[in-house]
Amino acid sequence: MSEKLILGVPSKGRLMEQTQEAFAVAGLTLRKTGNARGYRGEIVELPDIDVAFVSASEIAWHLKTGRVHLGITGEDLVNEQMSDAATRVTFLRKLGFGHADVVVAVPNCWVDVHTMADLAEIALPFRRAHGRWYRVATKYLNLTRRFFAARGVTDYRIIESLGATEGTPAAGTAELIVDITTTGTTLKANGLRILDDGLILRSEASLIASNVATWTPPVRSVMEEIAALMTA
Repeated sequence: MSEKLILGVPSKGRLMEQTQEAFAVAGLTLRKTGNARGYRGEIVELPDIDVAFVSASEIAWHLKTGRVHLGITGEDLVNEQMSDAATRVTFLRKLGFGHADVVVAVPNCWVDVHTMADLAEIALPFRRAHGRWYRVATKYLNLTRRFFAARGVTDYRIIESLGATEGTPAAGTAELIVDITTTGTTLKANGLRILDDGLILRSEASLIASNVATWTPPVRSVMEEIAALMTA
């Protein structure tokens, strides 16, 4: 069995660049090995770490299943994939980038809907008028179900969004959305507004440990070393 710690980091885009910057601030050089388009890497100063460059959503899955010991990904993805995140993973440190709020947003023309309770109240009249429940477009199926259930909203239909979620109400494929936002500008541009109590989760990139991975004493020692450097 390898005694190396396996670290999952974002494989592309701004998240990868910001991750590399965060390691650099901690005095660590994170880089790919072999082909620049490859998916393996290293931390030059810590040879007992194997780095896997994968997508942010895959990192959440690898943390859930114990395929990586540590990962850098968003809290939104972890909580979407794990109903039991509090037991499966340990959040070691928020990293200060990748900020995004998961929110419930409705069309501006829904002038009488400002809260989740209002959503519950209009469900039956909407069904009577349209012959169906209103549709919620989202990539966050599990976060949506848990949040709506906790607030007593049960009469709706989820439409899984594979593209630009904020455009679905205007396109007529959904009535409201659950999506991520950073500034709210895109929501406003699409004629949407966040419900007064529609904040589901404030998310940012975090250094996260898998509680279900195989932790040998040498691997745990490396984890403690990298965690100390990243929090210094």
